[in-house]
Amino acid sequence: MSDVTIGWTTIETLSPETMSVASVGDAPRGFAGWQRVLQRQLAKMPAIYDGLSTARIAEAMMSARDHAQDVDLRIATRSGPHRMLIKPVFGPGGDVHAIRIWLGPAAAEVPPMRPAVGAIWDLGTQTFQQPGGMARLSGMSAEEYAPGTSVAELFHRMSGFDRHAEMLDLLYDPSGGGKLQFDTTIRSDGERPGRWRISIRARDDARSRGAWLLIEEIDTEHTPASWSTLEQVGLREAHRRAGTHLAVLQLEYMSISHWLTDPAPWMRWDYLFRPTDVFHPDDRSRLPELEARLRAGDSAGVTIRALNYGGGYTPTSLLLYPYPGYSARQLAIAQLVRVADDLPVMEPHRQPPGLVDRGGPIGYDDQLRHRLAGRMKRSAVC
Repeated sequence: MSDVTIGWTTIETLSPETMSVASVGDAPRGFAGWQRVLQRQLAKMPAIYDGLSTARIAEAMMSARDHAQDVDLRIATRSGPHRMLIKPVFGPGGDVHAIRIWLGPAAAEVPPMRPAVGAIWDLGTQTFQQPGGMARLSGMSAEEYAPGTSVAELFHRMSGFDRHAEMLDLLYDPSGGGKLQFDTTIRSDGERPGRWRISIRARDDARSRGAWLLIEEIDTEHTPASWSTLEQVGLREAHRRAGTHLAVLQLEYMSISHWLTDPAPWMRWDYLFRPTDVFHPDDRSRLPELEARLRAGDSAGVTIRALNYGGGYTPTSLLLYPYPGYSARQLAIAQLVRVADDLPVMEPHRQPPGLVDRGGPIGYDDQLRHRLAGRMKRSAVC
Protein backbone atom coordinates (compact mmCIF):
# COMPACT_ATOMS: atom_id res chain seq x y z
CA MET A 1 0.00 0.00 0.00
CA SER A 2 1.27 3.47 -0.84
CA ASP A 3 2.12 5.60 2.19
CA VAL A 4 2.07 8.88 0.24
CA THR A 5 -0.32 11.48 1.64
CA ILE A 6 -1.33 14.93 0.50
CA GLY A 7 -1.52 17.55 3.23
CA TRP A 8 -4.48 19.84 3.73
CA THR A 9 -5.09 22.14 0.76
CA THR A 10 -7.23 25.23 1.41
CA ILE A 11 -9.42 26.42 -1.48
CA GLU A 12 -11.10 29.79 -1.04
CA THR A 13 -14.74 30.26 -2.09
CA LEU A 14 -14.96 33.98 -1.33
CA SER A 15 -16.98 35.03 -4.36
CA PRO A 16 -19.78 33.34 -6.33
CA GLU A 17 -18.70 30.90 -9.03
CA THR A 18 -15.03 31.24 -8.04
CA MET A 19 -12.71 28.78 -6.33
CA SER A 20 -8.93 29.04 -6.11
CA VAL A 21 -6.13 27.76 -3.89
CA ALA A 22 -5.25 29.94 -0.91
CA SER A 23 -2.62 27.64 0.60
CA VAL A 24 -1.14 24.17 0.61
CA GLY A 25 -0.19 23.34 4.16
CA ASP A 26 1.57 26.46 5.44
CA ALA A 27 2.65 27.61 1.96
CA PRO A 28 0.69 30.42 0.27
CA ARG A 29 -0.67 29.87 -3.24
CA GLY A 30 -2.07 33.33 -4.03
CA PHE A 31 -5.36 32.34 -5.74
CA ALA A 32 -3.77 29.67 -7.98
CA GLY A 33 -6.05 27.50 -10.11
CA TRP A 34 -7.24 24.57 -8.01
CA GLN A 35 -7.19 22.06 -10.89
CA ARG A 36 -3.50 22.65 -11.58
CA VAL A 37 -2.49 22.51 -7.91
CA LEU A 38 -4.46 19.33 -7.18
CA GLN A 39 -3.19 17.61 -10.32
CA ARG A 40 0.37 18.25 -9.16
CA GLN A 41 -0.51 16.80 -5.78
CA LEU A 42 -2.26 13.77 -7.25
CA ALA A 43 0.80 13.03 -9.40
CA LYS A 44 2.50 11.99 -6.15
CA MET A 45 0.01 9.12 -5.77
CA PRO A 46 -0.92 8.00 -9.30
CA ALA A 47 -2.76 4.93 -8.03
CA ILE A 48 -5.58 7.13 -6.80
CA TYR A 49 -6.59 7.81 -10.40
CA ASP A 50 -7.98 4.25 -10.42
CA GLY A 51 -11.07 5.51 -8.62
CA LEU A 52 -10.95 9.29 -8.68
CA SER A 53 -11.05 11.86 -11.47
CA THR A 54 -10.71 15.64 -11.44
CA ALA A 55 -14.41 15.88 -12.31
CA ARG A 56 -15.32 13.77 -9.28
CA ILE A 57 -13.14 15.94 -7.04
CA ALA A 58 -14.86 19.06 -8.39
CA GLU A 59 -18.27 17.51 -7.71
CA ALA A 60 -17.31 16.72 -4.11
CA MET A 61 -15.87 20.22 -3.59
CA MET A 62 -19.04 21.90 -4.86
CA SER A 63 -21.17 19.66 -2.69
CA ALA A 64 -19.19 20.64 0.42
CA ARG A 65 -19.44 24.32 -0.52
CA ASP A 66 -23.11 24.38 -1.53
CA HIS A 67 -24.41 22.19 1.30
CA ALA A 68 -21.94 23.41 3.95
CA GLN A 69 -21.19 19.83 4.96
CA ASP A 70 -18.17 17.61 5.43
CA VAL A 71 -17.33 15.08 2.73
CA ASP A 72 -15.70 11.74 3.62
CA LEU A 73 -15.17 9.70 0.45
CA ARG A 74 -13.61 6.21 0.31
CA ILE A 75 -11.73 5.38 -2.90
CA ALA A 76 -10.77 1.87 -4.04
CA THR A 77 -7.39 1.62 -5.80
CA ARG A 78 -4.94 -1.15 -6.80
CA SER A 79 -2.72 0.06 -3.94
CA GLY A 80 -5.50 -0.30 -1.41
CA PRO A 81 -8.32 1.92 -0.13
CA HIS A 82 -7.78 5.66 -0.06
CA ARG A 83 -9.76 8.46 1.48
CA MET A 84 -10.67 12.05 0.54
CA LEU A 85 -11.79 14.44 3.27
CA ILE A 86 -13.31 17.88 2.60
CA LYS A 87 -14.17 20.27 5.44
CA PRO A 88 -15.83 23.70 5.05
CA VAL A 89 -14.54 26.88 6.69
CA PHE A 90 -17.42 29.05 7.84
CA GLY A 91 -17.95 32.80 8.02
CA PRO A 92 -20.09 34.80 10.46
CA GLY A 93 -23.34 34.07 8.62
CA GLY A 94 -22.76 30.34 8.28
CA ASP A 95 -21.63 30.71 4.66
CA VAL A 96 -18.68 28.69 3.38
CA HIS A 97 -15.65 30.92 2.81
CA ALA A 98 -13.29 28.04 1.98
CA ILE A 99 -13.01 24.28 1.82
CA ARG A 100 -10.09 22.14 2.95
CA ILE A 101 -9.13 18.91 1.17
CA TRP A 102 -6.99 15.99 2.33
CA LEU A 103 -6.12 12.85 0.34
CA GLY A 104 -4.25 9.75 1.49
CA PRO A 105 -4.39 6.03 2.27
CA ALA A 106 -7.41 5.11 4.36
CA ALA A 107 -5.16 3.74 7.11
CA ALA A 108 -3.00 6.89 7.28
CA GLU A 109 -3.25 9.30 10.19
CA VAL A 110 -5.03 12.49 9.13
CA PRO A 111 -2.81 15.49 9.98
CA PRO A 112 -4.27 18.18 12.26
CA MET A 113 -5.63 21.36 10.71
CA ARG A 114 -4.71 24.82 11.92
CA PRO A 115 -7.70 27.04 12.79
CA ALA A 116 -9.30 29.08 10.01
CA VAL A 117 -12.40 31.27 9.80
CA GLY A 118 -14.22 33.50 7.35
CA ALA A 119 -15.02 37.18 7.89
CA ILE A 120 -17.02 39.81 6.01
CA TRP A 121 -16.13 43.46 5.41
CA ASP A 122 -19.37 45.46 5.21
CA LEU A 123 -18.72 48.78 3.55
CA GLY A 124 -21.92 50.40 4.78
CA THR A 125 -21.24 49.81 8.48
CA GLN A 126 -17.43 50.05 8.13
CA THR A 127 -16.97 46.84 10.11
CA PHE A 128 -15.46 43.40 9.74
CA GLN A 129 -18.07 40.87 10.87
CA GLN A 130 -16.34 37.99 12.66
CA PRO A 131 -17.55 34.56 13.83
CA GLY A 132 -16.89 33.28 17.34
CA GLY A 133 -14.24 30.96 15.91
CA MET A 134 -11.90 33.97 15.71
CA ALA A 135 -11.05 33.35 19.37
CA ARG A 136 -9.40 30.04 18.39
CA LEU A 137 -6.75 31.82 16.33
CA SER A 138 -3.41 32.58 17.92
CA GLY A 139 -3.18 36.30 18.56
CA MET A 140 -6.83 36.52 19.60
CA SER A 141 -8.26 35.63 23.01
CA ALA A 142 -11.88 35.04 23.96
CA GLU A 143 -11.77 38.23 26.07
CA GLU A 144 -10.64 40.29 23.09
CA TYR A 145 -13.09 38.87 20.56
CA ALA A 146 -15.99 41.04 19.35
CA PRO A 147 -18.50 40.23 16.59
CA GLY A 148 -17.52 43.40 14.73
CA THR A 149 -14.31 45.40 14.41
CA SER A 150 -13.13 48.38 12.38
CA VAL A 151 -10.38 48.35 9.78
CA ALA A 152 -8.37 50.66 12.04
CA GLU A 153 -8.53 48.07 14.85
CA LEU A 154 -7.41 45.29 12.52
CA PHE A 155 -4.47 47.36 11.24
CA HIS A 156 -3.55 48.28 14.82
CA ARG A 157 -3.16 44.59 15.69
CA MET A 158 -0.85 43.92 12.74
CA SER A 159 2.90 44.10 13.26
CA GLY A 160 5.32 44.77 10.42
CA PHE A 161 2.49 45.20 7.90
CA ASP A 162 3.07 47.64 5.03
CA ARG A 163 0.28 46.98 2.53
CA HIS A 164 -2.32 49.32 4.00
CA ALA A 165 -2.85 51.27 0.77
CA GLU A 166 -3.53 48.11 -1.27
CA MET A 167 -5.99 46.83 1.29
CA LEU A 168 -7.85 50.15 1.58
CA ASP A 169 -8.09 50.34 -2.21
CA LEU A 170 -9.82 46.97 -2.22
CA LEU A 171 -12.10 47.56 0.77
CA TYR A 172 -13.38 50.95 -0.39
CA ASP A 173 -13.83 50.00 -4.05
CA PRO A 174 -15.71 46.67 -4.04
CA SER A 175 -16.89 47.14 -7.62
CA GLY A 176 -13.29 46.74 -8.78
CA GLY A 177 -13.33 42.99 -8.14
CA GLY A 178 -9.96 43.15 -6.39
CA LYS A 179 -8.26 40.34 -4.50
CA LEU A 180 -5.36 40.31 -2.07
CA GLN A 181 -3.43 37.78 -0.01
CA PHE A 182 -0.78 38.45 2.64
CA ASP A 183 0.75 37.04 5.81
CA THR A 184 0.95 39.18 8.92
CA THR A 185 1.94 38.93 12.57
CA ILE A 186 -0.87 39.71 15.01
CA ARG A 187 -0.09 41.35 18.33
CA SER A 188 -2.18 40.38 21.33
CA ASP A 189 -2.87 41.86 24.74
CA GLY A 190 -2.79 38.28 25.98
CA GLU A 191 0.03 35.78 25.68
CA ARG A 192 -0.62 34.37 22.22
CA PRO A 193 0.82 36.52 19.42
CA GLY A 194 0.07 34.81 16.15
CA ARG A 195 0.68 34.68 12.45
CA TRP A 196 -2.28 34.91 10.07
CA ARG A 197 -2.69 34.47 6.33
CA ILE A 198 -5.51 36.68 5.06
CA SER A 199 -7.09 36.21 1.63
CA ILE A 200 -9.61 38.83 0.48
CA ARG A 201 -11.96 39.17 -2.48
CA ALA A 202 -14.07 42.26 -3.12
CA ARG A 203 -17.83 41.65 -3.34
CA ASP A 204 -20.47 43.90 -4.89
CA ASP A 205 -23.56 41.78 -5.42
CA ALA A 206 -26.94 40.98 -3.91
CA ARG A 207 -25.30 39.25 -0.93
CA SER A 208 -22.55 41.71 -0.01
CA ARG A 209 -21.14 45.13 -0.71
CA GLY A 210 -17.62 45.09 0.60
CA ALA A 211 -15.43 41.99 0.73
CA TRP A 212 -15.25 38.42 2.00
CA LEU A 213 -12.17 37.22 3.85
CA LEU A 214 -10.50 33.95 4.73
CA ILE A 215 -8.22 34.04 7.77
CA GLU A 216 -5.89 31.09 8.36
CA GLU A 217 -3.55 30.56 11.27
CA ILE A 218 -0.09 29.62 10.02
CA ASP A 219 3.13 28.37 11.58
CA THR A 220 5.00 30.95 13.66
CA GLU A 221 8.08 28.82 14.33
CA HIS A 222 9.99 30.05 11.30
CA THR A 223 8.54 33.57 11.16
CA PRO A 224 11.35 36.13 10.76
CA ALA A 225 11.56 38.71 13.52
CA SER A 226 10.32 42.16 12.52
CA TRP A 227 11.81 45.34 13.92
CA SER A 228 10.71 48.93 13.68
CA THR A 229 13.15 51.15 11.82
CA LEU A 230 14.90 54.04 13.51
CA GLU A 231 12.86 56.38 11.31
CA GLN A 232 9.56 54.84 12.44
CA VAL A 233 10.52 54.93 16.12
CA GLY A 234 11.82 58.50 15.85
CA LEU A 235 8.74 59.83 14.08
CA ARG A 236 6.36 58.20 16.57
CA GLU A 237 8.31 59.59 19.52
CA ALA A 238 8.43 63.07 17.97
CA HIS A 239 4.66 63.11 17.49
CA ARG A 240 4.07 61.69 20.97
CA ARG A 241 6.13 64.45 22.58
CA ALA A 242 4.47 67.13 20.42
CA GLY A 243 1.01 65.88 21.39
CA THR A 244 0.00 65.35 17.78
CA HIS A 245 -1.42 62.21 16.21
CA LEU A 246 -1.80 61.24 12.56
CA ALA A 247 -4.54 59.10 11.07
CA VAL A 248 -5.99 58.21 7.68
CA LEU A 249 -9.66 59.21 7.52
CA GLN A 250 -12.33 58.00 5.12
CA LEU A 251 -14.33 61.15 4.45
CA GLU A 252 -17.41 59.66 2.81
CA TYR A 253 -18.00 57.24 5.69
CA MET A 254 -16.60 59.58 8.34
CA SER A 255 -14.41 56.98 10.03
CA ILE A 256 -10.77 56.33 10.95
CA SER A 257 -9.12 53.86 8.57
CA HIS A 258 -5.62 53.69 10.03
CA TRP A 259 -3.44 55.29 12.70
CA LEU A 260 -0.08 56.42 11.29
CA THR A 261 1.15 57.22 14.81
CA ASP A 262 0.03 56.07 18.24
CA PRO A 263 -3.75 56.54 18.51
CA ALA A 264 -4.95 59.77 20.09
CA PRO A 265 -5.25 58.76 23.78
CA TRP A 266 -8.29 60.95 24.46
CA MET A 267 -10.40 59.33 21.69
CA ARG A 268 -12.43 56.16 22.08
CA TRP A 269 -12.02 54.76 18.58
CA ASP A 270 -11.92 51.03 19.38
CA TYR A 271 -14.56 48.45 20.33
CA LEU A 272 -17.44 50.50 18.89
CA PHE A 273 -20.56 48.99 17.34
CA ARG A 274 -20.29 51.67 14.64
CA PRO A 275 -16.84 53.12 13.91
CA THR A 276 -18.45 56.42 12.86
CA ASP A 277 -19.49 56.96 16.50
CA VAL A 278 -15.95 58.16 17.20
CA PHE A 279 -17.19 61.58 16.05
CA HIS A 280 -20.19 63.48 17.44
CA PRO A 281 -23.33 62.89 15.33
CA ASP A 282 -23.79 66.64 14.73
CA ASP A 283 -20.19 67.03 13.49
CA ARG A 284 -19.85 64.10 11.09
CA SER A 285 -21.30 65.88 8.09
CA ARG A 286 -18.52 68.47 8.28
CA LEU A 287 -15.92 65.99 7.03
CA PRO A 288 -17.41 65.25 3.57
CA GLU A 289 -17.89 69.00 3.09
CA LEU A 290 -14.08 69.35 2.89
CA GLU A 291 -13.81 66.98 -0.06
CA ALA A 292 -13.67 69.65 -2.78
CA ARG A 293 -10.79 71.52 -1.12
CA LEU A 294 -8.75 68.37 -0.64
CA ARG A 295 -9.47 67.21 -4.17
CA ALA A 296 -7.99 70.50 -5.39
CA GLY A 297 -4.80 69.71 -3.47
CA ASP A 298 -5.36 72.14 -0.58
CA SER A 299 -5.26 71.42 3.14
CA ALA A 300 -8.32 72.01 5.32
CA GLY A 301 -8.86 72.51 9.04
CA VAL A 302 -11.88 71.74 11.19
CA THR A 303 -12.64 71.30 14.89
CA ILE A 304 -15.02 68.51 15.80
CA ARG A 305 -16.00 66.62 18.92
CA ALA A 306 -14.47 63.17 19.41
CA LEU A 307 -15.83 60.47 21.72
CA ASN A 308 -13.67 59.97 24.81
CA TYR A 309 -13.27 57.09 27.24
CA GLY A 310 -15.40 58.84 29.84
CA GLY A 311 -18.45 58.65 27.58
CA GLY A 312 -18.43 62.36 26.63
CA TYR A 313 -16.87 64.29 23.78
CA THR A 314 -13.59 66.19 23.55
CA PRO A 315 -13.06 69.06 21.06
CA THR A 316 -10.39 67.94 18.60
CA SER A 317 -8.65 69.96 15.91
CA LEU A 318 -8.16 68.19 12.58
CA LEU A 319 -5.79 69.46 9.90
CA LEU A 320 -6.46 67.45 6.74
CA TYR A 321 -4.14 66.85 3.82
CA PRO A 322 -4.85 65.11 0.50
CA TYR A 323 -4.04 61.41 0.45
CA PRO A 324 -2.07 60.18 -2.58
CA GLY A 325 -4.61 58.85 -5.06
CA TYR A 326 -7.33 60.64 -3.09
CA SER A 327 -9.75 61.07 -6.02
CA ALA A 328 -10.35 57.31 -6.15
CA ARG A 329 -10.62 56.55 -2.43
CA GLN A 330 -11.85 59.68 -0.61
CA LEU A 331 -9.10 59.26 1.96
CA ALA A 332 -7.29 62.05 3.77
CA ILE A 333 -4.36 62.29 6.17
CA ALA A 334 -5.42 64.03 9.38
CA GLN A 335 -3.31 65.60 12.10
CA LEU A 336 -5.29 65.50 15.35
CA VAL A 337 -4.67 67.75 18.34
CA ARG A 338 -6.77 67.92 21.47
CA VAL A 339 -8.26 71.37 21.96
CA ALA A 340 -7.90 72.73 25.50
CA ASP A 341 -11.20 72.93 27.34
CA ASP A 342 -12.46 73.03 30.91
CA LEU A 343 -13.92 69.52 30.91
CA PRO A 344 -11.92 66.64 32.41
CA VAL A 345 -10.93 64.00 29.88
CA MET A 346 -10.75 60.31 30.79
CA GLU A 347 -7.88 58.76 28.87
CA PRO A 348 -7.27 55.00 28.56
CA HIS A 349 -4.51 54.78 31.18
CA ARG A 350 -6.66 56.68 33.67
CA GLN A 351 -9.93 54.91 33.00
CA PRO A 352 -11.73 53.69 36.15
CA PRO A 353 -13.26 50.18 36.24
CA GLY A 354 -16.72 51.46 35.29
CA LEU A 355 -17.56 53.26 32.06
CA VAL A 356 -19.96 56.19 32.05
CA ASP A 357 -23.57 55.13 31.41
CA ARG A 358 -24.75 56.94 28.26
CA GLY A 359 -28.20 55.38 28.30
CA GLY A 360 -26.98 52.22 26.59
CA PRO A 361 -23.74 50.81 25.26
CA ILE A 362 -22.23 52.20 22.07
CA GLY A 363 -19.71 49.42 21.81
CA TYR A 364 -18.30 46.26 23.27
CA ASP A 365 -17.64 47.64 26.74
CA ASP A 366 -16.61 44.36 28.39
CA GLN A 367 -13.91 43.82 25.79
CA LEU A 368 -12.86 47.45 26.12
CA ARG A 369 -12.44 47.06 29.88
CA HIS A 370 -10.24 44.03 29.27
CA ARG A 371 -8.13 45.99 26.78
CA LEU A 372 -7.77 48.99 29.11
CA ALA A 373 -6.86 46.77 32.05
CA GLY A 374 -4.07 45.29 29.94
CA ARG A 375 -2.77 48.75 29.11
CA MET A 376 -2.79 49.74 32.78
CA LYS A 377 -0.83 46.60 33.74
CA ARG A 378 1.82 47.26 31.11
CA SER A 379 2.09 50.90 32.19
CA ALA A 380 2.58 49.80 35.81
CA VAL A 381 5.33 47.38 34.82
CA CYS A 382 7.09 50.05 32.82
